[in-house]
Amino acid sequence: MLFNSFLLAGFEGSTGYNLHRQWIDQVEATQHDRFADEDYRRLVEVGIRAVRESVRWSLVDRKDFYDFSSLEPFINASRKYTIEIIFDLFHFGYPDFIDLFSQDFPKRFAGYCYATATYISENVPGILYFTPINEPSYFSWAAGEVGLFAPYAIGRGYELKVQLVKAAIQGINAIRAACRRARIVTVDPICHVSAPLDRPDLQAEADAFNQNAVYQAWDMLSGKLAPELGGSRTHLDIVGVNYYWTNQWEMGKEGEALKDADPRHCSLSRLLDDVWQRYGATILLTETSQVGDLRPIWMNQLIHEVKIVLESQIPLQGVCLYPILGMPEWHQRDLWTQMGMWDLELREGELVRLPFTPMIEAAKDFQLFEKQLSQTAVSHALRYSR
Repeated sequence: MLFNSFLLAGFEGSTGYNLHRQWIDQVEATQHDRFADEDYRRLVEVGIRAVRESVRWSLVDRKDFYDFSSLEPFINASRKYTIEIIFDLFHFGYPDFIDLFSQDFPKRFAGYCYATATYISENVPGILYFTPINEPSYFSWAAGEVGLFAPYAIGRGYELKVQLVKAAIQGINAIRAACRRARIVTVDPICHVSAPLDRPDLQAEADAFNQNAVYQAWDMLSGKLAPELGGSRTHLDIVGVNYYWTNQWEMGKEGEALKDADPRHCSLSRLLDDVWQRYGATILLTETSQVGDLRPIWMNQLIHEVKIVLESQIPLQGVCLYPILGMPEWHQRDLWTQMGMWDLELREGELVRLPFTPMIEAAKDFQLFEKQLSQTAVSHALRYSR
């Protein structure tokens, strides 16, 4: 396996200005910065030894200097409990003095990446994992096309996507210059849309989205698309795939998830196979989850899908439960969503972690399945982890 455990935990790390132009910091909101040690200890107790964490760019980059104090709780906890971290360097939020559409943005981002990779390499042993920009496809749509996040642009989604990928490529180059031990996890969502049953004339448009638009950022990073940006297969490195139940919908019903029983619904294993066929790269399922009482049901479905993937000799190297803690909604800060293994309840100013037992039990079943994986599938996957 690529990591110390096949199951990973993702701590929600979104920052930035939401729809209402309110600043959000999910690390602070869930008090993960205060309870990093306890949160990591709980992970070890359930057999999870690898995580995704966000480096909050706005806290690190002070324009005239870099302040890495916000990273210390997570680095200290990771060393204490021998937990590996994938460091996410740009999770929607960025310093106020930066214009994402400016020519200076990629260079400024690369400087931040170099400084951060240098700091982490000096304080964390072993192979280091970095995600330069989380979900460039989603963020370019949300912040560049429909104005849900800063910079609140409208109709400039593709332009922003090109900017983000250009910055990611320069950031990857900077990370590797700072740290020879670095691996890159290029994270983007995989989505699938369906034409309405009564509109077969829209099938070509749906196919174009599924076969091209979904892959634009990865294609740019790999040099398949817009090679003038400087992308190459080595920039793609490990492909991180984010997938939620909301990632499939019928055209014209974007806010309504396609039902699993719908014959147009595409299985997760097939979607991952499509990614593998397109890039031939090591794959991580970097985000997946469900909400409320559906969580253990999804875990059981996940085991089934992962088994199909590995039996197909696709080098899937891990599954990240994201988020591992409950969290407030981005655009409704007083509305909390219970996700992951621990629900959060406010008691005397502290967010108490309440175990969601069915999810923890389902994770144990997942880990039992992990141990029972065929040696052939494991050996095949290991070849792609080197």
